[in-house]
Amino acid sequence: MISLRSHRQRLSGNKIDPLNADVGVVLDCCEREEHERWMQYALMLAKKAWASDEVPVGAVLVRHGEIIGEGWNRPISACDPTAHAEIAALRDAALKEQNYRLPDSVLYVTIEPCTMCVGALVHARVGKVVFGATEPKAGAVSSQNQLFEHPAMNFKVAYLGGVCEQECRQLMSDFFAARRAQKKLEKQRLAKIKKDCE
Repeated sequence: MISLRSHRQRLSGNKIDPLNADVGVVLDCCEREEHERWMQYALMLAKKAWASDEVPVGAVLVRHGEIIGEGWNRPISACDPTAHAEIAALRDAALKEQNYRLPDSVLYVTIEPCTMCVGALVHARVGKVVFGATEPKAGAVSSQNQLFEHPAMNFKVAYLGGVCEQECRQLMSDFFAARRAQKKLEKQRLAKIKKDCE
């Protein structure tokens, strides 16, 4: 499990409040179980995305142990480039709460958020983000960028990565392997049709 700490904490050695901190903290057994329980729910939502032939990412927004919003990737089916799982969960929660600010909430998402989603999470004042697997190409929390720690951010979001990491990573790997196999079969089918027509 990734435990990421802010530069200030590394220098000071002070303990971080897990919800109001700049970044994630090392977890005790009960915290780990709670995070894993919600990540399993996010994984279930990610499978809904896969069922719609979308990249399988799921997100659930929780406050005080209750779901206030949920979503899964839908940019293709919704014809909406912003329809990432995190954005869908924020929209769902904002409508239910009748407020665009969602303080004291924790977002669980199967894959590290991108730049767009990080910006939305900051604007929504989400207290903490817990993600499963890193996203080496477009991750904006700890992989390609560390935007939650950027000095221009006017609100600090705590974060923790690596919760149910292997399961989250495997779901993505399986999805893309299946997609490649499907494309290969389609290519072979078209080649056979072409050959039969000659």
